[in-house]
Amino acid sequence: MQRFLSAESIFMQNQFEMIAKTFMGLEPILAKELMELGANDVQIGRRMVSFTGDKEMMYRANFQLHTAIRILKPIARFKARSAEDMYEAVKKIEWDQYILKGNTFSVDTVVFSEEFRNSQFVTYKVKDAIVDWFREKTGDRPNVSVANPDLQLHIHIADFDATLSLDSSGESLHRRGYRQEHTEAPLNEVLAAGLIMMTGWHGESDFIDPMCGSGTLLIEAALIARNMSPGLFRKEFAFEKWQDFDPDLFDKIYNDDSQEVDFEHHIYGYDNNPKAVAKAMKNVRAAGLSKDISVVLQDFQDFEKPAEKALMVTNPPYGERISTANLLETYKMIGERLKHEFSGNDAWILSYREECFDQIGLKPSIKIPVFNGSLECEFRRYSLFEGKMKDFRQEGGIVKTEEEKAVMAEKRRFKAHREFKKRLDEQEENAEGDIRSFTFHSLERQREALARREAKEAKEKEREERRAERARRFEQFRRDRESGGFKPRREDFQRGEGFKRSEGFKRNGEGFGKRDEGRGFGGFKRSEGGFKRGEGSFKRDGFKKNDSGFKRDGFKRNDGNFKRNDAFKRNGKRGGDR
Repeated sequence: MQRFLSAESIFMQNQFEMIAKTFMGLEPILAKELMELGANDVQIGRRMVSFTGDKEMMYRANFQLHTAIRILKPIARFKARSAEDMYEAVKKIEWDQYILKGNTFSVDTVVFSEEFRNSQFVTYKVKDAIVDWFREKTGDRPNVSVANPDLQLHIHIADFDATLSLDSSGESLHRRGYRQEHTEAPLNEVLAAGLIMMTGWHGESDFIDPMCGSGTLLIEAALIARNMSPGLFRKEFAFEKWQDFDPDLFDKIYNDDSQEVDFEHHIYGYDNNPKAVAKAMKNVRAAGLSKDISVVLQDFQDFEKPAEKALMVTNPPYGERISTANLLETYKMIGERLKHEFSGNDAWILSYREECFDQIGLKPSIKIPVFNGSLECEFRRYSLFEGKMKDFRQEGGIVKTEEEKAVMAEKRRFKAHREFKKRLDEQEENAEGDIRSFTFHSLERQREALARREAKEAKEKEREERRAERARRFEQFRRDRESGGFKPRREDFQRGEGFKRSEGFKRNGEGFGKRDEGRGFGGFKRSEGGFKRGEGSFKRDGFKKNDSGFKRDGFKRNDGNFKRNDAFKRNGKRGGDR
């Protein structure tokens, strides 16, 4: 009897798991985007959001998400306790359903594991497993192509848990395709979009970036305001080379502009660098957004209050990759301009140096931690108003909503996961970051590290001085002994300095015999012969204070009857002879 599947069963069969990667700090924004897109089982992770959907959802995620770096489709999960485990697990996959004859492939690797320290080694093992599978099954082997492969694979290993995925995006999604020119250290497009979406702005007012550089924030703001898909400008996606690619379905998504909206306000960009202004204008024209965006040559210190209500979002220099003549004065100027020329509006500033924020001289209403590449930054909002805070609140003004308070609490999450960031800096070059990798520590940690280093150097210097002094004394002692003029002094044998066990009279050197050979001071064994505690030749009782024979006065340190090298003879030999 023929059986028919229900619509729900067919729907479930077409669903599969996907992973959208993003920057740390943007996960909630990406999750919200996915839910609005219609994704199922949305779950927030670290620098990623997992979800389920069908082929159309995968196409839309690549094409329409503003805050995703890439979309992965997992095909295998396994335990990788050793290189051999990983090789065998990868080799079990039926690779002919993914790689056709003559196709090329590449492997991208992210590793956080004590077993696998070298990501390149993991890449080679995965490649070898795939090539060996084809050799055994077909006698042929596919080629590896890093530049433009037909299939891109992604393997992620955390401890012993490995996930092998197909990369449906290919080139990172932050590479929109509209950027023709860029200034030094441009803001990543995905991060720029995430910052704007954090503010809650969707085109309800004018938008201003007074330090716009090559115009990334301006263009991303226009795309958000018009609800345009950021994938419009891309030439291709990796899934277009897959065997099951559906060109009709993707054409339908690409040509669907039903969700785009009109933008009734305007976006203004300013910069004091003529070259930056020219580059920004070129990028704006390439995106086809000249109607919505104006870019003007103007210094921030000449900024005047806008005629209409506006939102300001800007990314001033940090002093890391872009230097200014006086960085702190620049931030002081920003605060002065905001206070006098932007009242009644909100300004959001991205930076990471606390002393720079301090120079602004205004109290932020919210602080959100984010990463710009590897730089641990803060995104701060300044609600500008005239008069006193008390009057502003009495008039119904809201400085910080409950939701924003919850967002600020996320700062603790970054402190808890700093070890993760350290591993990322050590093992993973974040090419999807700011197109660069940086070794970064916050200024406070730099100061602490400097203080620890200086303390360590001072301590080491003190040790060296003590060693030099001991060496000097020992050398003087050696010369005195060779010349026959050695007379031990009390100050030469003070506790904690002078001649210690490991220096001066060395255990295996001259002076004291080896303990393991039973040679004590000058050959007297501890447990036999001369100095037994309760018996033998020189008993303790023999050294009573007032007893005859060996009186205390007979053992004077410097002269007396019994000197170190000629006092007690053993078997007719002096104790000092070795």
